[in-house]
Amino acid sequence: MSGVTSTPTAGQEPPRGYAKGRLRREEILDTARALFGEVGYRSASLREIAARCGISHPGLLHHFPTKEALLEAVLQRRDAVSEERFGVVRARGTEALRALVEIVAANAAEPGEVELYCVLSAEATAPDHPAHQYFADRYVVTRANLERSLREAAEDGHLRGGVDPAVHAPVVVAVMDGLQVQWLLDRDGSTPTDMPAALRAHLDTLLTHPLQP
Repeated sequence: MSGVTSTPTAGQEPPRGYAKGRLRREEILDTARALFGEVGYRSASLREIAARCGISHPGLLHHFPTKEALLEAVLQRRDAVSEERFGVVRARGTEALRALVEIVAANAAEPGEVELYCVLSAEATAPDHPAHQYFADRYVVTRANLERSLREAAEDGHLRGGVDPAVHAPVVVAVMDGLQVQWLLDRDGSTPTDMPAALRAHLDTLLTHPLQP
């Protein structure tokens, strides 16, 4: 019938055009992530991203109609992949803290991820930046999740006496951000910052027993 479209069901191969489109979309996201990390959002251009992908500017706009839409997709994919791999939001207490250290360790193996976060979060302090609200909301959620994890650790008897989760949650976030900047500055030196070890050492000062690597 005219106008009726079908979507692949479980066990069926998607149409070739669909699969090709998804691969192209992922390539664009990878390229945009790299360029945003290199020069920041404001200095990156859709034409440069299209050129790096070997496609036309209109071809890129077919997938992402605006630069803001592309940035949003890059950030959403970053969060989705991180949560899928490490499940920080789903984990409880010290398990969530351990997953946090694992994320930092994984980031150390992917410099582009750290560059992207540091460059964009610094740019996004400007109220007119397209990612301003994203990062503002992200910090609120991250602090809330950390505070919850620390409270759960306290309920399980794993938090030292006198440690206030509401006070220390933003401190842990600050430690993570500071470690990333230090790591970017000295990663090519003789003694690069060991981000996961440093974060684990800080978390251990809050807990009754050290986190196991």
